[in-house]
Amino acid sequence: QVQLVESGGGLVQAGGSLRLSCVPSAVTFKTYATGWFRQAPGKERECVAAIDWSGTRTYYTDSVKGRFTISRDYAKNSVDLQMNSLKPEDTAVYYCAAARSPYSGLAQQERDYYYWGQGTQVTVSS
Repeated sequence: QVQLVESGGGLVQAGGSLRLSCVPSAVTFKTYATGWFRQAPGKERECVAAIDWSGTRTYYTDSVKGRFTISRDYAKNSVDLQMNSLKPEDTAVYYCAAARSPYSGLAQQERDYYYWGQGTQVTVSS
């Protein structure tokens, strides 16, 4: 069973930056489509960024375009989310998710993902 472990969350002031990292326990990440989702209190979980298995295609929700960057670190076997110019509305629990099968394409829906991490809290103060 693959487990995903997120790290890098925390408390930051508006305008600051955080870098989230997602590392799988049992597989090599480089062949799995991966996404970062977030869920704020009282809101549905949404996909904020995704990357396909090859790392050549990415997706960003409109509210984070130009501020967030998703990338693969092949040396660390991780998928990272660099978050810059953070806003209070970015406050949420952030989850990493991976597709069920390798060599999968870009995906933004929860149903396209099978493996999920436990989440890491990101809090942006105003």
